[in-house]
This record gives sequence, C-alpha cells and structure tokens, in this order.
Amino acid sequence: MGMPATAHYWTAAEARELPEDGKRYEVIDGELLVTPAPRLVHQRAVLRLSLAIDEYVRAHRIGETLCSPADIELSPDTLVQPDIFVAPPVNGRRPRGWTEIRGLLLAVEVLSPSTARYDRVTKRRFFGRMGVAEYWIVDADARVVERWRAGESRPELVDERLEWRPEGARESLVLDLAEFFSELHGEAF
Repeated sequence: MGMPATAHYWTAAEARELPEDGKRYEVIDGELLVTPAPRLVHQRAVLRLSLAIDEYVRAHRIGETLCSPADIELSPDTLVQPDIFVAPPVNGRRPRGWTEIRGLLLAVEVLSPSTARYDRVTKRRFFGRMGVAEYWIVDADARVVERWRAGESRPELVDERLEWRPEGARESLVLDLAEFFSELHGEAF
C-alpha cells in the first residue's frame, strides 16, 4: 500500500468519491490506504480460500462470504475492504447492502509486498478493536497463516492444518495448508 496518501483526515464518504481507477481505497482512523492491483498468487489465494470458506459458511448457515471490493464501515469514517470476509446474518437474512454489515465473523487478508505493514499492524489492530472474532493473514510466500483471535496479543502461526469453527457451526472448517500453498505456487493442479 505504500505511504498514506496525505496528512489529511479522510472520511469514508470522501474515499467513496475517489475515481474507479483499478486501485483499492480504504480509510482507517482517517488514514487513506491505497492498494495497487494484486499479484497472481494473491488472486489465486483469494479465490481458493473464498470458495472453501463459502461452501462451509453456506452449509452451516452462519452468514455470507464475500470478497472485495467492498465498502465495509464498521465504525464511523472507516472504510475497509478485506480480501475475504464473512458477514453474520442481519435479522436472520443475508445483508442487503454494505451499510447493514456492522460486524464480521472472519476477515482474511492475503499479503502482498505493498500491503504487509498495513495488514499486520493497522488492519489487525482495527479488526481487534471492532471485535472481529478471527483475522487471518495469509502469507503465500512464507506458506503460513497468522491467525489472530479477538482478545489475543499474539497470533497463532499455522502452516499445516487450519481449523475454524465460529459460533453456531456444527463442525470445523479444515484447510490442508500444505496442499493449499502447493496449489497456489503451481506445484499441484
């Protein structure tokens, strides 16, 4: 993501007015974060993870899996776009618009060289403050997932088997990370 755009205190409304130029714009605590187009391995990771998570979320009827671009405003003047996220139901149904999403069961960021600092520091702290139950940082190069749980001060580093069982689910989602990362890097098809 590089450097913050300016010292100006940005609002979510201002970020929504920026041009659709292929970049992702997010605002956290008044700071504008600008992300260039991601690498191929990033997009491959987002696709594979979102499909696995979505199948699980739908089977357990615990929410809705979505991918960015998105306009998630979990606090006033904050606009985030996690790569993948799971929104809980709203009054027993799927959200009808971005403004109905007021919390997340899971947020996932796949690291890119330009986003690592923001994903590991700025966004991690923000999602923790907002009570997001789990935040995963997927490092495809290191072949590890940093799993942050609400209230914890250190991540769990997972490189073999990632399990997720949110409230309301009957069983865990289990991801074989060795297989996942092998596929991402073209070692398996």
